[in-house]
Amino acid sequence: MLDWNDLRYFLAVARGGSTGIAAKALGVNQSTVQRRLRALEVALDCSLAERQAGGYRLTSHGQQLLAHAEQVEATVNTLQRQSASLDKRAAGLVKLTSHVTVGQRIIKSGFLDTFHLENPGITVELIMEQRKLDLSKGEADIAIRGGRLDDDPALVGRKIADVPWGIYASHSFVERHGRPSAPADIKGFSVVELSDEIEALPAARWMKMHAPAARVAVRCSNIPSVHLAIKSGAGIAPLPAAYATADDALVRVLGPFPELDYPMFLVTHRDLRRIPRVNAVFEFCLSELKSVLMRGEMKK
Repeated sequence: MLDWNDLRYFLAVARGGSTGIAAKALGVNQSTVQRRLRALEVALDCSLAERQAGGYRLTSHGQQLLAHAEQVEATVNTLQRQSASLDKRAAGLVKLTSHVTVGQRIIKSGFLDTFHLENPGITVELIMEQRKLDLSKGEADIAIRGGRLDDDPALVGRKIADVPWGIYASHSFVERHGRPSAPADIKGFSVVELSDEIEALPAARWMKMHAPAARVAVRCSNIPSVHLAIKSGAGIAPLPAAYATADDALVRVLGPFPELDYPMFLVTHRDLRRIPRVNAVFEFCLSELKSVLMRGEMKK
């Protein structure tokens, strides 16, 4: 008999290209993915994916059934959201997701403690992930995101703040090498380059525009790594001003400049916005998160 839940494993393998990646995405072990995929193949009496060097590839049957599996997934997700929207209690679990650096500031600020004191029936689970969780699939209820709003008409969002960024170095680096007095001087210093998932940030583009020939000491693909590289004395680089200010080992050598500002948004699914517990968290975030994100940014 077909177990509809097995479709999740098939879709994860199709999207990840391997049972290992699928297992990580689903939060299970690799043998579970293989077992559930095999169970689905037995139920459908066909082979859906075949092992190859470095991963799995969908068979012709798998490719033909993929779109139908995605339709089932979308229908189930819609059913779950619609069912949740019928719950009028201002109580229960709300999953809030953000990048690691934002999540760290939320935890240190006491933001969640304040909310829970005012709303004892609601529990907020903070999920700190570098990847963008899918609100339509129920991976989270509310997301704090930077850059720009998604084009997805099913999502609704509000801007929280324009977060200022500056150019930072460690005190030890400045003692050894001095500091730039203007953006044009950056080319004479070693820099920490923002790469991969953060290379599209306004601050990353600004650095490449003002110092395209600067010596790259190290490349980092996330903000915590950039922070550690600067702190170790590797070079100068941009960081969110409020985030960098919390570390006394760093000094701002330039900025903040308006062109480095990074807009932050609060986003949820249109269906989830009608759920009282989700709405309560959403409104609290709108009223309180700006001060959390901006606190202390002008100290240095």
